[in-house]
Amino acid sequence: MVKPDPAAELARAAQRQVEDFLTRLPPPERLGLPELLRALVAHPERVAEIQQRYYREQLALWSRITLAHEPPAEAPPADRRFAAAEWSRLPYFRLLKESYLLHARWLQELVEAAQLSPPIGPRLAFALRHYLDALAPNNFPATNPEVLQLAARTGGASLAAGLRNLQADTARGRMLMSDERAFAVGRNLAITPGAVVYENAVAQLLQYMPRTPTVHARPLLIVPPFINKYYILDLQPENSFVRYALDRGHQVFMVSWRNAGAGLEHATWDDYAGQGVLAPLKAALEIAGARRLNVLGFCVGGTLLASTLAVMPQPARIASLTLLATMLDFSDVGEIGVYIDEEFVARCEQQYRDGGLMPGRQLAHAFASLRANELIWQFHVDNYLKGATPAAFDLLFWNGDSANLPGPLYAWYLRNMYLENSLRASSKLTVLGRPVDLGGIRAPAYVLATREDHIVPWRSAFAATHLLGGRIEFVLGASGHIAGVVNPPEPGRRSFWHTGPVDRSASDWVAAARREPGSWWPHWSSWLQQHAGRRVRAPQELGSERHRPIEAAPGRYVLDKD
Repeated sequence: MVKPDPAAELARAAQRQVEDFLTRLPPPERLGLPELLRALVAHPERVAEIQQRYYREQLALWSRITLAHEPPAEAPPADRRFAAAEWSRLPYFRLLKESYLLHARWLQELVEAAQLSPPIGPRLAFALRHYLDALAPNNFPATNPEVLQLAARTGGASLAAGLRNLQADTARGRMLMSDERAFAVGRNLAITPGAVVYENAVAQLLQYMPRTPTVHARPLLIVPPFINKYYILDLQPENSFVRYALDRGHQVFMVSWRNAGAGLEHATWDDYAGQGVLAPLKAALEIAGARRLNVLGFCVGGTLLASTLAVMPQPARIASLTLLATMLDFSDVGEIGVYIDEEFVARCEQQYRDGGLMPGRQLAHAFASLRANELIWQFHVDNYLKGATPAAFDLLFWNGDSANLPGPLYAWYLRNMYLENSLRASSKLTVLGRPVDLGGIRAPAYVLATREDHIVPWRSAFAATHLLGGRIEFVLGASGHIAGVVNPPEPGRRSFWHTGPVDRSASDWVAAARREPGSWWPHWSSWLQQHAGRRVRAPQELGSERHRPIEAAPGRYVLDKD
């Protein structure tokens, strides 16, 4: 019997991982490869100049490596893939690294020289970067000196462990990014005390126990994204946005979306607007005994919330609106737009015309691919090639806890938001049988964007300030889509920008804005306090006569796995 060879098996598995990633990219004809070739043929002088320089740099590279005439060229400072000393100290691996970086720069310059206009130019540059990232030498065991040295030091145990990790991830259908043994929803995540006080087929409504003797009379209703679980805003006590709001005297209600399964295959945007926004909103008002309330939407939850507020029968009941990393104008959707065109959307519409579910793990992979080196290849190397167990990280644990979507809702969202950008145009879109006009939302609004957001580009979030009808406070936070939002005041990390007039372009706004160190949370809290109403005695029990507690938070819906 032939003894299994973990090294050979892992090498083959790593190759399959790279091939699988590349097959998920749009095909060459959709990326603009024919246009690239025509543009380069039309301008041979540009190609010749790049080629000549490339040949010179290639000869210089071989001279440096073989004759050691010059110090080694360094990888870009931010390129952590080649940070280990072995990539520069050992001639063979230095050649691999520098040759790869040189070839990558050569190909990128050729694409730039073609001067292709949008959307083809950005789409092709995006795909090229992902091909280059996937084919980097650090992603393969035979060409990564750290992997080889670790395998030698452990007698091959690291390779065997990596193969086991890969097999386990293949069985679960997703890459592990956090040590899942360290967390459990309801045990050390989403543990702020509360109860489910209302539920329907689409969502549950959580009410949290007050943490102050008195509370603001107007409650705060939070609508999180339905693509993920709500507890991104209630992770651990030290970084829970929910707990922070409670500590400032707000009565907090949270929508907890159901992981779409049997019974939701035909659910639509209207179903989510009615059952996931209007019904919880009505219940929160009744439980709090209030005539008005404050609402907050995060990401696509904010898009759904705004489209619903624009058609709600009694808009005056909204005291204020907060939008976190939310797009209302989809003119520039960032790199995710590479995947979305008429052909793709039409295929989705055909696929879900009779209902169905969009697997959450597919969406999670698409978003991760936008930052592939950080969210895919880093874990590919550490987990599989080195056999390590990922560190415990609550944000990445949540990131892996995806949720399915109703197929009809998903296809409608792609068509009307990403492809046709119908939400920004007055009365072009209909929700719950009524035309949508975002300018009709007269409530004051706090709009937060994050500077390095790869899902909602901050300038696209800024565009909401020109669509809403109320007084706008725009704030730009540091970091990305999640870390920029989940940024508690302690330990005082990052910064934010504010106090720039919004009746101007995004570039003019940021030029006039003032930078403040630390978290944006206190700034938002001060703003919200102006719209939260008088202080009243905190309720001693959750729910009401009409809406009695159903079960303790975090509730059943959030525990349902993809």
